[in-house]
Amino acid sequence: MQKKLLVAVLGTLFAMPAFAEDAPAAAAAPTPAVTSNVALVTNYLYRGISQTGTNPALQGGFDYAHASGFYAGAWGSNISWISDGGTATGASLELDTYLGMKNAFATDYSYDVGYLRYNYPGKYAAGATKADTDELYALVGYKWFTLKFSDSISTLFGTANSTGSTYIDLSASYAIGDSGYTLGAHAGRQNIVGSTADASRAAGADPSYSDYKVSVTKDFSGFLVGLAYSTTTAGTGAGQVNYVNGNDNGKGTAVLSLARTF
Repeated sequence: MQKKLLVAVLGTLFAMPAFAEDAPAAAAAPTPAVTSNVALVTNYLYRGISQTGTNPALQGGFDYAHASGFYAGAWGSNISWISDGGTATGASLELDTYLGMKNAFATDYSYDVGYLRYNYPGKYAAGATKADTDELYALVGYKWFTLKFSDSISTLFGTANSTGSTYIDLSASYAIGDSGYTLGAHAGRQNIVGSTADASRAAGADPSYSDYKVSVTKDFSGFLVGLAYSTTTAGTGAGQVNYVNGNDNGKGTAVLSLARTF
């Protein structure tokens, strides 16, 4: 399995969110209930693994947020990993739908719990496990740190018998005053369970791996420009899970992005 996560829509890439400044004395304009976003990236990485064979991607989505903390949305990107691996033809789109609840609590703490559905339409080969995946997630934040746990309640990204696979994500995001710059760091661990994963491990191609990332973004009047470097412990070379069509999709790489929220 050569897959990907998580969510936070554009944050599923590498753009780390800035933290809000202290509220001004005058009432601020209310946040729109519905927002949209669009991004160009030089390589779509998900949990450190390229979803586009190291090629660029166009991405975008819509989000609804309620004052209670409830949110829902949809997000999409072009991909190639399913077709590259011969699992399906015409599988060039990832479409994610999600909903959840997030809020602040105590002092400097926050939480976010929800459900995420990854959809991969296409014509699958006979007997292939579809890549469509369902995950539940829970996040707790403290100041600029977040810890997130995701649990698959279906097979994970086309790996047969992998229900119950997990991903843990520790991230930090720090906005540098009013400069518009935000620094980010991330470490994650994808653990894939089940008989199919065990067979791969026995053959020397462990599908479980860790990923690491550092990033910097700059806000230019609403346009967010980002640079990130990501690397993984995924096996490299022919015969490994993430080696497809001559590409090591989990190798260390730098990614540029341009994003805008409306």
